[in-house]
This record gives sequence, structure tokens and C-alpha cells, in this order.
Amino acid sequence: MRMLIVDAFTDRPFGGNPAGVCLLEAPADPAWMQRVAAEMRHSETAFVRPLADADADFELRWFTPVVEVALCGHATLATAHALYATGTVPPDRPVRFRTLRSGVLTVARTADGGLEMDFPARPPEPAPAPDGLAEALGVPIGWTGRNAEQDVIVEVADERTVRELTPDIAALARIDARGVVPTAAAAPGQGHDFVSRFFAARILEGDGEDPVTGSAHCALAPFWAARLGRDELTGYQASARGGLVGTRLRGDRVLLSGRAVTVLDGTLTE
Repeated sequence: MRMLIVDAFTDRPFGGNPAGVCLLEAPADPAWMQRVAAEMRHSETAFVRPLADADADFELRWFTPVVEVALCGHATLATAHALYATGTVPPDRPVRFRTLRSGVLTVARTADGGLEMDFPARPPEPAPAPDGLAEALGVPIGWTGRNAEQDVIVEVADERTVRELTPDIAALARIDARGVVPTAAAAPGQGHDFVSRFFAARILEGDGEDPVTGSAHCALAPFWAARLGRDELTGYQASARGGLVGTRLRGDRVLLSGRAVTVLDGTLTE
């Protein structure tokens, strides 16, 4: 089976967020897909196979090393990039993915050569800060809320605070959430409108930080659109690898855009 590793939300190798992309020809056993994802050890590995379906061209599923997830932005971007790069899909044709829990997701090329994904908006609703959140992050916190993915969105003082966070990962793992997303408005003149990071200590190994998280921007886009008064914004996820995510709010949908780079193209033998 052909398998690629693609860095998503970046225009350079070894930036953005890496994802494995497995090009299936037929349905696969979910337990086997989970083992492959555990072997790859990326934050997500995507499995895509062609469909004979009027509404979608491919089935798409995403697995962390530990669990299958309902929505993953960077691995969707990586999968679309892989399908275009391998010639599986013509460059002028959008790609429609049927997913188990997030409906049909469409990805298309943009005029400047990037990719744009049509995702459901997941605006956060105000919610009390979970016990121990400020202590786990190690900084004062402001507004807090939750979205449909059970991410805790946390506004902090400024961009510098987001960039310099060194949270207690073990303490974050005790918070009942898929992820914790500290965010702030960007400092002037940075070329982006807001910054964030994403900590998913319960489902990611090591330091629990995801480098660039498309699905989190389904919440961040409506949150910052309301704060900044604009529907078209650019987010920067300030992990060590870093990555830019363009966002356009369209009613109950968010258009997420970015670039991707193939860093490995090979064959999975087991």
C-alpha cells in the first residue's frame, strides 16, 4: 500500500504538522488502521479509499496513535495534497471526503496553489474554567469556553504569553477535554490576526502538543471573527514547528486554507 508523510499548513519541509496518509484500495479493518497509526506515531494518520458514491469521492478516517477521531484538519489537508500530488485526482477537481462523524468535507485548490477545506464551524460557548486549568497552564486566564469537539478554548493576555507557555502536561491530562487551546490576539505587524496552541495530553504522546490543528480553528475562526469584526482571518499556531491557517467564516461553515509539502513517499509492507 502506498503511504506518504505530508507536512500540512506549511510551505517548507519539517514545518507545520506531519500526517501519515495511507492510500487504500478497499475497506480496511479499524483495528489494523489503529496499529498503523500507533506505528507511525504522528498526531494523526489518515486512511483514504475511493467510493462509488454520488455525494463523495473518497472515504476518510483519522487515527491518533491511541484513538480514532471525529475531525482532523491537518490530516485532511495532507490527504488532499497527497491525492493531487500522486495524480489520483485531477488538479482542477475538488475532492469530496465522506467521514464517519463530520459529514462530507470538500477540499479544493486555490488560485495561488494552496488548498482550501470546507469544514463545519464549531463556535465555542462560554463555560466555566475547569478546576486546575490556570494552574496547569501556569498563567492567568481570561474568557473560557467549550466547543462541540469538547475542546476548552482559553483566552490569555497576549501573543507572548501563548508563545512562552510551558504547561504542566500531567495536570492538563486531568482536565476533562479533548484539548486545551490557549489563544490571544496577535501582536501588531505579525502578518496574522491571532495565535494559539493546542494541548491534547489525553490522546497525544510525549509533550501532548499538536503542532498545527485545523479542527481547533473551526472554533477559533468564529471566536476571533466576533472579537475582531472580520470574517476572514489568519491564525498562527505557535508550536515549535509552527504553521499558518487561513480562515473564512461562511455561516455555519469555516473555510480553512493552507499549503502542504510531501516529505516521504513509500510503500507500507504489512
